[in-house]
Amino acid sequence: MPRTTKKNKPPRFEDALAGLERIVRELEGGDLPLDDALKLFEEGVRLSRFCSAKLDEAEKKIEILTRSADGEWRAEPFLPGEGGEGGGPGSREEE
Repeated sequence: MPRTTKKNKPPRFEDALAGLERIVRELEGGDLPLDDALKLFEEGVRLSRFCSAKLDEAEKKIEILTRSADGEWRAEPFLPGEGGEGGGPGSREEE
């Protein structure tokens, strides 16, 4: 992953994920000295935490549009594990 992304602006999720994939390939190769492997592993943990935090942040922003009983659209917060398969738009009763 290019280090230029650390100039006061956080890396993009896609760049961090690509860097993590590169690290995994290098570590799986098994041709690294122990010190280099440990440095890569540490960077991989940092990138993994960054990606996880970005995914958590994105999940919190997701909204599902549902149609109410009167036919109007409304926004509801995304609640993981609720609704799921078969519980699509309009499946909840209007309160």
